[in-house]
Amino acid sequence: MFENLTDKLGNVFKGLTKRGALSESDVENALKEVRTALLEADVALSVVREFIDKVKVRAIGEEVLRSVTPGQQVIKIVNDVLIEVLGSSESELLIDHAPPAVILLVGLQGSGKTTTAGKLAFHLKSKKRKKVMLASLDIYRPAAREQLRILGEQAEVLVLPEIDGESPEKITKRAMAASKVQAIDVLILDTAGRTTIDTAMMSEAKEVFKLSNPSETLLVADAMTGQDAVQTAKAFSELINVSGVVLTRSDGDARGGAALSMRSVTGCPIKFVGISEKLDGLEPFYPDRAAGRILDMGDVVSLVEKAAETIAEEDAAQMMKRMSQGSFDMNDMLKQIGQLKKMGGLGGIMSMLPGIGKLQKQMAANNFNDKAISKQEAIIYSMTKKERVNVSLLNASRRKRIASGSGTAVSDVNRLVKQQQDMARMMKKMGKMGGLGGLKNIMSSLGGGNSNPGLEDSQNPVMDANKMAELQKMMGGNMPNLGNVANRFGGMGLPGLGGKPSKKRR
Repeated sequence: MFENLTDKLGNVFKGLTKRGALSESDVENALKEVRTALLEADVALSVVREFIDKVKVRAIGEEVLRSVTPGQQVIKIVNDVLIEVLGSSESELLIDHAPPAVILLVGLQGSGKTTTAGKLAFHLKSKKRKKVMLASLDIYRPAAREQLRILGEQAEVLVLPEIDGESPEKITKRAMAASKVQAIDVLILDTAGRTTIDTAMMSEAKEVFKLSNPSETLLVADAMTGQDAVQTAKAFSELINVSGVVLTRSDGDARGGAALSMRSVTGCPIKFVGISEKLDGLEPFYPDRAAGRILDMGDVVSLVEKAAETIAEEDAAQMMKRMSQGSFDMNDMLKQIGQLKKMGGLGGIMSMLPGIGKLQKQMAANNFNDKAISKQEAIIYSMTKKERVNVSLLNASRRKRIASGSGTAVSDVNRLVKQQQDMARMMKKMGKMGGLGGLKNIMSSLGGGNSNPGLEDSQNPVMDANKMAELQKMMGGNMPNLGNVANRFGGMGLPGLGGKPSKKRR
């Protein structure tokens, strides 16, 4: 969502960090470029003005201008102000009180309310261990209630049965009564939407709000609609007590302006963001982590949490044991591919790593993407069990058979075999050097670890062109070796990918 904004701000800060000292004019010129970048990202003008004023007051002072690293100081100030704009901390749902806690979802038609209702129900059931019921108040849109029923079945939560001819107000009363009888912890009400805000819609939302007395009233807004989403939020917040915002389609081609504007314009915190169309594609919004992504500082905390959620402890422990013994065959590589796909694919992981913006583009230019990962997976699945364990069995005729079975070329098979052999040799060396301790030493010698945002490419270990060339060589051309990607950017605690095993959350 913030990719374009990240690129523009990165170029601005790169110019600042090249200077040994900053003058007031240097800072003012940089802030003009920051202002332009924010406006191009569709951030509300009032928010941009407030943002620039806050940064300017802090950045133009002796503490920064005479600092040892003035460029880094300015970046820190921008980061701090970004966190303030987005919200100082994560905003939890206020649902831990006498049941049933009611969550009212409002918003325009097409913003993703019904899908969000299903995702939120799944989140509360799986992460918060709540007994959830869904109820559709949308009596206008064809198949709206049927859609919610299907989502409820997929999330394995209760859905209020339909009765034809009921008004939204009557459905609300019936849902409240049913949730009390069935000891429901959280009742989620999915209201009807319109293509535009009108009197009937707002009147209905206000009446349902009075009847349900919700613990949370969440405005669902499409991140791709930019300032329209902000105006919608403002209209709803003036009529009913909106307590939070859910931004949908944040994985699309959004410019990020809605996220930056929403908090300031409405005073409502962003509580969740939709990251995919899948049932588990809803994540809590963390302002500090979002600011880190905007400034290309990465989001390693979210990456580790995602790893802990998707990778079982026993699988991680088994992988660590094999790595410490210096073993790595095609089955191990296949497991790593599976783990990587569960965590959002190569792009999803790379987007959370610090200082990775430019490297990500270089990888895309060299076809280091999820299609290449799927190709690797197909090649391994075309091998027999014996071939996966012992690639030395792969003679010319076998490689031709595998290429034919996987829909790839023999050269692709050869490349993957070479990658696996390189990884096996690395694991063997690591086993002799003391397992994971050896990996840490290898990482240190390669200059891995956290990057310093704002440094020039030649100064930044993650962005170093020589490292990119070495990484590409290790990956074997156009097909990335997943183990190498994870291990080269190691030290993040990624179980099964070269880090410390984590417990799987249940």
